[in-house]
Amino acid sequence: MRWAGVLSAAWLTAAGVAHAQAPVTAKVEGGVLAGEATDRANVFRNIPFAAAPVGKLRWAPPQTPAKWTGSRDATRNGPSCPQPMNANGAPNGGGANGPVSEDCLQLNVFAPKDAAKGARGAAPVMVWIHGGSHRTGAGWVYDGQNFARDGVVVVSINYRLGALGYFAHPALTRAAGAEPTGNFGLMDQIAALEWVKRNAAAFGGDPENVTVFGESAGGMSILALLATPKARGLYQKAIVQSGGGWFPPVDLAAKEQQGAAALAKAGVAATATADELRAIPVETLVPIAANYGPFIDGKLMTESASQALARGTFDDVPLMIGSNSGEDSLMGPGPLTPAQLALIPPAVRPIYKDEAAQGDEVLARAVFTDRIMGGAARWVAAEAAGGKPAWLYHFSYVGSRFRPAVKTAAHAAEIQYVFEYWGRRTAVSQIGEDDKAMAALMHACWVSFAKTSAPKCGAQDWPAYDAKTDKLMEFGAESGVRTNFRKPQLDLQQTVALPTLGLKQ
Repeated sequence: MRWAGVLSAAWLTAAGVAHAQAPVTAKVEGGVLAGEATDRANVFRNIPFAAAPVGKLRWAPPQTPAKWTGSRDATRNGPSCPQPMNANGAPNGGGANGPVSEDCLQLNVFAPKDAAKGARGAAPVMVWIHGGSHRTGAGWVYDGQNFARDGVVVVSINYRLGALGYFAHPALTRAAGAEPTGNFGLMDQIAALEWVKRNAAAFGGDPENVTVFGESAGGMSILALLATPKARGLYQKAIVQSGGGWFPPVDLAAKEQQGAAALAKAGVAATATADELRAIPVETLVPIAANYGPFIDGKLMTESASQALARGTFDDVPLMIGSNSGEDSLMGPGPLTPAQLALIPPAVRPIYKDEAAQGDEVLARAVFTDRIMGGAARWVAAEAAGGKPAWLYHFSYVGSRFRPAVKTAAHAAEIQYVFEYWGRRTAVSQIGEDDKAMAALMHACWVSFAKTSAPKCGAQDWPAYDAKTDKLMEFGAESGVRTNFRKPQLDLQQTVALPTLGLKQ
């Protein structure tokens, strides 16, 4: 199924600028940063981790940025990477609005106010990779101050998106020579992680205790990082939120064909050289819609994340992974079209009796949620559990402001609870005490994992996943450990999905 193109980032959006109390500085490899101290964190924004990918560097691996003299103002967010924006200025599906620029390879840092600085600081580091279909979103959208308050350095990053981030063309492949091509967004993420390893100590962070975490396209990116040898050693733990796990093995040749066809529709000659492609106005590239995301380019990525898991070449690190009860929100608000309903496989009806009894709309949405996210996450946890432990979760909590009309937790709904921050779109008056309790629980689980490599949180122990016992943690109206959660349905989805990917049961 072509689902990566519809993955959206959280509607959570963080405040653009922290409420300043006093200036604060940090010295990184590029020079001195002048950030600001808030009541919860030392905040540094718009820090370049790679040179502007423009001119000869468009569709090229990220390069080292220039150093600066004096102190660099780090109190304001940088631009988002080029992406479709709403004309009225409202946040897009990835939560981004405001200025865009190809010179967008920057990151924000939220550091504990009392973290000791040195060659190896004491605070664990978490690097957030945003979602948005690999086409929208920005690191600045997310506010990590509550993680910093609780002793964690959080780094939120930008990476190239859309046709600038995941794009291949025969002319670009020829020009790349021995260098990898196509997965430029993934290259940016690796470059950001390399920067974090070199500079985390300047913020009191431990470069040998890094957790990568992300949602949707960000979760997919983390699975790709775990399958990419060049990323090894840049992180020690990973959290995947609604990132799937069953990925078709798309290769460079297929992506080249897609890229050439897309540019042909935009009026670009088939004989265009790499230099001519790099001269295409960015306004021509941003509207190109495609199924963007990491793929097997043959050099950086030599196998898909699914293949790496099945073959045992996936990076063996502690892992948390899960999904939400209403992932079908990715299908749109409904009603579903006859074409969508026609895709329901007849074989699912006996297993999905309860859903089928409520009509094809309910059935189709349940199958989508299990196929795209729930079943895939369980399979990833089972495959990864053979080495370092993995923990599986299911998020079903519905915020008090949505009840009783909304019954399931939409795609990305968990992010505000993970960050324990409600963002620009939610008034404090809309948040109930049970919402705050859920946020405190989930945030504590994520913080504990970053600090101890295990989610030690809440009143009930969260067991590591084992396919034989099949236990997960549900974050819901009544949170707790569940055994054999939707087992018949997820077993069916796994039986159907794996052969289509060329993988064994």
